[in-house]
Amino acid sequence: MKSKLRGIIFYTKKIKDHDLFIKILSSDDSLNSGLVYGGNSTKKKLIYQNGYFVDYFITKKNQSSVPIISGDICKPFLGDIINDKYKLNALLSILSIINISILEGQYIKGFYESVLKLITKIINSKHWIIDYCEWLFELLKIIGYQIDYNNNSNKNYFNISIQEFSNNKDNNTIKFPHDLFSEKREISFANIDLIFKIFEKIYTKNHLDNINYNMPINFLNFKKIILNNLK
Repeated sequence: MKSKLRGIIFYTKKIKDHDLFIKILSSDDSLNSGLVYGGNSTKKKLIYQNGYFVDYFITKKNQSSVPIISGDICKPFLGDIINDKYKLNALLSILSIINISILEGQYIKGFYESVLKLITKIINSKHWIIDYCEWLFELLKIIGYQIDYNNNSNKNYFNISIQEFSNNKDNNTIKFPHDLFSEKREISFANIDLIFKIFEKIYTKNHLDNINYNMPINFLNFKKIILNNLK
């Protein structure tokens, strides 16, 4: 008997007229990809959308054939996100980061759970932008580059080169916005801009340079929208 899986669709591509090729980050932290016959049809395309969570099955005719995916939409539902410009662009940025963070056959422990918790917070939390910023650093920790700001709140700068906190300012350091993650939870243009800068520099240096990628356009679009709003 086939086992039912659960995951989030983070990539879709139209194949022929009505079929789709999709990628899913599974709840077991693996990447599943395959064809959905009729996935772009009127009946099914409301299920197979980027960002939707699905319960799904994977079947193969034989070992060398392309996997076939079939599924149904499940919670959390994204109505509150889709109808909000800022939340929708946050979701698109998350999906684009997933797409360049995990490769076929790769397993990143805790990745799916972190995404699920973040999207749930974006749906329900008033200060979801802070949750998004915290998730960026959680992602770095998951892939092996921890920024331990909780235990370094007395140090004002973060050294990008050696990835350590310091009170000494030089050409390799960036002021760290501790106020964003403290009890103050101060959302400002300066704080959010610094978060994006630190994340991009570390993620690009330690991950994207290895696979010759740039930061995805949906991430950059979200950054632009948020910073323009905070101005």
